Amino acid sequence: MTQTPRIGRKKMVILGGGFAGTMMANKFAKALDLDEWSITVVDRDNTHVYQPGLLFLPFGMYRANDIKRPRNALMPPGVDFLVQPVEQVDVDARKVVLEGGGTLEYDILILATGTRTAPEDTPGLKGEQWYRSIYDFYTMEGAVRLGNHLADFDGGTLVLNVVDMPIKCPVAPLEFVFLADAFFTERGIRDKVKIIYATPLSGAFTKPKASAALGDLLRRKNIELVPDFALDRVDEAGRKLVGYDGTELAFDTLVTIPLHHGMDAIKRSGLGDDFGFVPTDKHTLQVVGHPEIFALGDGTNLPTSKAGSVAHFEGEVLIENVLRFIDGRPLVPDFDGHANCFIETGHGKAVLIDFNYTTEPLPGKFPLPGFGPFTLLGESYTNHWGKLGFRWVYWHLLAKGEELPLDHRMLMHGKWS
Repeated sequence: MTQTPRIGRKKMVILGGGFAGTMMANKFAKALDLDEWSITVVDRDNTHVYQPGLLFLPFGMYRANDIKRPRNALMPPGVDFLVQPVEQVDVDARKVVLEGGGTLEYDILILATGTRTAPEDTPGLKGEQWYRSIYDFYTMEGAVRLGNHLADFDGGTLVLNVVDMPIKCPVAPLEFVFLADAFFTERGIRDKVKIIYATPLSGAFTKPKASAALGDLLRRKNIELVPDFALDRVDEAGRKLVGYDGTELAFDTLVTIPLHHGMDAIKRSGLGDDFGFVPTDKHTLQVVGHPEIFALGDGTNLPTSKAGSVAHFEGEVLIENVLRFIDGRPLVPDFDGHANCFIETGHGKAVLIDFNYTTEPLPGKFPLPGFGPFTLLGESYTNHWGKLGFRWVYWHLLAKGEELPLDHRMLMHGKWS
């Protein structure tokens, strides 16, 4: 349902109709008096993709229709949803300039613009072998095409390469190789497939304890870890990756996690850093230098994971601070970088990690100390079912801005240091 803004109402504009923007539209529709405020959400298309589900498409665990819905169907009554690409933000005039010349004035602007992959920025990556022997799974098309390819894959060297950080869902590349190991095992061809995980990090993950535990899983599953691999270019003719130091990795199939950038409109507006990510106060979520603009989700430059759980926890702090800003009260520095992620490890098991800016993933039980039911930093079948069950929670609770019985802060209850 849409509603024409009434003359005299204050204006909130939310850029981005993905998870973060949709969640905040629902939260603000409940928290603000819509006789006093208009809320408009803007996105370039009307397809909302459940991004954690893209991981499962190549292995036939989900179909494309299982993980997408119309964006406007997730918007609450009283909120306008506009399908229109954004040209830029005129911060001095407090206007959003749309492609084609239209504008939207704002009193408060929420940036939930996310990221985009840029395979074209790596020489040789998006050439003649794109979607022939080189695939991504961070896009719907890439995940579907990769699934078709893997169904016919009968052996050889499969390399997964993370080109550089930061990326969306930093654990998804690990999940992919774990699921690939299980997929080829179930097909009876695992002994014919060499799986290589090449990363620019010095280990399997960014945090030492999690990196050690996940690196051990890679070894146990006979997946070769190539750390500190900085990709310079792809030699398509030779079917190999070439690092800046001259290191070469041959492949039959390459699964790439391309470079990630913020949205072009953010760069054009002067709101982003060199990569287009928005400089954001890491505790209050107010955009640096622009008190009337707030940001959350993958499009920020915050030193935490670009993941849905992070956006959810950010949302609890952001709505409190926007309401405080409206009332002229001091903002609360309450966001601590909290993130938690289920990591699929194959064969019906998963690992769960929970961490923030200062505390790395630790073993234990979550969310109830001593009971769980989820196991931290260890494999379990329950964790796997938690990962699968999250899709229902996403569509029916989180995207609709509902509260969950979880603190937005990372707690030490149930963790063993």
